[in-house]
Amino acid sequence: MFTNSYKTDGFFDEMFQSDGLVRPHYQLVLDRFLALGKQEFETKRKALDSLFLSKGITFTVYDDEEGTERIMPFDLMPRIIPADEWAHLCRGLEQRIQALNLFLHDIYHEQNIIRDKVIPASVVFSAKHFRREFMNFDVPRNIYMHICGVDLIRDDRGEYFVLEDNGRCPSGVSYMIENRLAMKRAFPRLIQNANVRSVDTYPQELLKMLKYVAPHGMDQPTVAVLTPGSYNSAYFEHCFLARSMGVEIVEGRDLVVRDFKVFMRTTQGLQKVDVLYRRIDDDFIDPSVFRKDSVLGVPGLVNAYRAGNVSLANSIGTGVADDKVVYYYVPAMIRYYLDQDPVIRNVDTYLASVSDDYQYIMDNLPSLVVKAANEAGGYGMLVGPKASAEEIENYREKIKANPRNFIAQPMISLSRHPSYAEDAFEGRHIDLRPYVLSGESITIVPGGLTRVAMRKGSIVVNSSQGGGVKDTWVLKK
Repeated sequence: MFTNSYKTDGFFDEMFQSDGLVRPHYQLVLDRFLALGKQEFETKRKALDSLFLSKGITFTVYDDEEGTERIMPFDLMPRIIPADEWAHLCRGLEQRIQALNLFLHDIYHEQNIIRDKVIPASVVFSAKHFRREFMNFDVPRNIYMHICGVDLIRDDRGEYFVLEDNGRCPSGVSYMIENRLAMKRAFPRLIQNANVRSVDTYPQELLKMLKYVAPHGMDQPTVAVLTPGSYNSAYFEHCFLARSMGVEIVEGRDLVVRDFKVFMRTTQGLQKVDVLYRRIDDDFIDPSVFRKDSVLGVPGLVNAYRAGNVSLANSIGTGVADDKVVYYYVPAMIRYYLDQDPVIRNVDTYLASVSDDYQYIMDNLPSLVVKAANEAGGYGMLVGPKASAEEIENYREKIKANPRNFIAQPMISLSRHPSYAEDAFEGRHIDLRPYVLSGESITIVPGGLTRVAMRKGSIVVNSSQGGGVKDTWVLKK
């Protein structure tokens, strides 16, 4: 499976140096995989596929003619991060979540960052998920973004960059935990011998944070996970997290608002709910305030939230920080609020709404990656160097019609990692999504979701676009 024909092809390879020598922190894993026979490897791989199927570890692909439910593709070769590298990432992630929370509080209150012309007012007020209804509303503990999944990539020199922030309903953390359980089953002694830090505490840390933001500093608040239902692409994760935290999972129809308080229907009658970890976007969360046609939300929930009788994580209005145009200004936020330089830089980004950038984008469209400001999951994206002339011209017209809705970035030579494909290990592009919890303190479980572009040559790692996942090992030392 591993042969001398494995090539890094000029990319930064996580496992091998440019001279072909294995990086020291991968030596133990490489030795174990080299010792595996083809039959033993296939046995382990098939056993884990069966395990994922039996546990219902799936994701949903919308508009898929072959059926929506698919097993999450899992690659057995783990991604390994040394302790010092992880410490660097944690410093950058903590800095970023602090700045984003300060930004969110500011734009919903004094708006000093706008008055000081650090970010244009037009960028904030035209953001799809900016909620004017929540101006001057004080969220519990002044925390807006309680859970954030930050997508990180590495370039051809191995430097980390932030590709985007996911602060509305970041998904994938259940796969991080299930990946680890699968690897423990397949290679129990290897994980122990490699001194890998645990990710098992994430549900407990999540519950601790949710209780911390409960209304009125309650000691024993009732927490529930609010899901759109079984047809949502991340429904497996919603159930997994509720079960792992030991709390109820509810849909909008299970909840009712009485006297500005939220209750869930149970066999014993109505039970008050104090904190909702909501996995429903703002638009659908309360049909009496946002989309009137929503059947997913809870009428009156916003009034209960405003009255301080229920806490929501993440807070309503957090999505403005997910906007890819707002992403452009995060380094400036860090300097403005924290008086620090960013520990982890953004990818160079051009805004189609800025005249000079617009002209640059139009002149260089075939060499750029273009993204819609509020799309996710790999949708709404043009990869110029891999696109047809017709696709490029279609995007040119879209940008002309609505420049505010698009950004462009150079095509980064994403780092690669050995991944099993076509009966052998080949280099495939990867990213990393660590999960940051912001409560009484900032907590980052040592790991994250490593996503893999399983299609040869692809840089799109999203599961909906053919991507898979790996276990992420952060070493203790």
